[in-house]
Amino acid sequence: MARKITLDFLKTEAASGAALAFAALAALIVANSPWSGTYFAWLKSEHVLQLGPVILQLTITEWIKEGLMAVFFLVIGLEIKYEILRGDLRNPRKLATPVLAALGGMIGPALVYLAVTGATGGPVAGWPIPLATDIAFALAVFGVAARGLPSSLRVFLLTLAIVDDLGAIALIAVLFSGGVDWVPLLWVAGLLVVGAVMARRGVAAPFWVLGFGLIWYLTVLSGLSTALTAVAFAVIVPVGQRREDRQSPLKEAMHDLHPYVAWLVLPLFAFAKAGVSLTGLSLEQAMAPLVLGVALGLFLGKQIGVFGAVWLAAALGIGRKPTGATWLEVYGVSALCGVGFTISLFIGVLAFPGAGESPEQIQVKLGVMGGSLLSALLGAVALRLATQRRRAAAPAEAEG
Repeated sequence: MARKITLDFLKTEAASGAALAFAALAALIVANSPWSGTYFAWLKSEHVLQLGPVILQLTITEWIKEGLMAVFFLVIGLEIKYEILRGDLRNPRKLATPVLAALGGMIGPALVYLAVTGATGGPVAGWPIPLATDIAFALAVFGVAARGLPSSLRVFLLTLAIVDDLGAIALIAVLFSGGVDWVPLLWVAGLLVVGAVMARRGVAAPFWVLGFGLIWYLTVLSGLSTALTAVAFAVIVPVGQRREDRQSPLKEAMHDLHPYVAWLVLPLFAFAKAGVSLTGLSLEQAMAPLVLGVALGLFLGKQIGVFGAVWLAAALGIGRKPTGATWLEVYGVSALCGVGFTISLFIGVLAFPGAGESPEQIQVKLGVMGGSLLSALLGAVALRLATQRRRAAAPAEAEG
């Protein structure tokens, strides 16, 4: 069952990468078209949600960031929990290498970013931006460029990205949780405790929908990122079966929510955040310290950190490279880890809050898109070369 869920996840993520890329490209085109004014005005427009006495007024950007992305982080939390309890992450021997690679993939970009911005006088606050890997984009490129390569590489990439997401969520909790209203947050904590107790008693699915909605609303009122309480809510969702003929709430939620996240939530987020006007953009602005720090952190820091960690783990005997894979193939996957689109942009909003057309936001978008594009191209080239080498070696082995 664990393998089936993993394969379903991979299939959906890889396919939705094309929708994500299309949404990002559409945003870039619209932001540089005669409709750019309408586009940016739409992002700033406020809309009200009222359910009886409950009233919430947010801009489109805030609804996407705090609303739709909360569902994304809920699904990420569910997938992390499932992998830890039922999937590959429960096996320490299989876990060692991707965990070390994920750690290297966070340390490398941070060091590169700090080195670049330190030498050029850029802002230190952006160092967490290039630390995350975008699962959908990375798997989409892998699916196109790595046909015929060992399946262990795909599982390695998925596991690494999940651990990477967990690290990004931890950073969000530590770095971007200041200035909250503790009264609604205490209610959130109480509801999570009640939910954990009810989970042990096999409460029916409607509770999880209503419970998540209420916790989400209180989190918005508190000023805390909804990403954190979404993951906390995922922790209390039961993973075991309630009855022999029914899936657990966790499996049902993963199955029901994942297509909406892959085909609606992430493309909408990409359309809202990838739009950057290039009108009047100078070379000096495009090469600003923040742009270079983020782009090189993703492009150089990720591949150095991931590949270096895998090589070091194999050399020390505490891990090994994916079964049947060559070092060139591992390098190709390491380069793909520099595709950091979704969560990198999300962290960029938290690190440099403000309007979407602010200089920092524009520079974050340029850095993330530039570094992700270079990483995708390099990873694709390396994996295609590895594929060609395997095909060339196959006839020779057959003759031998």
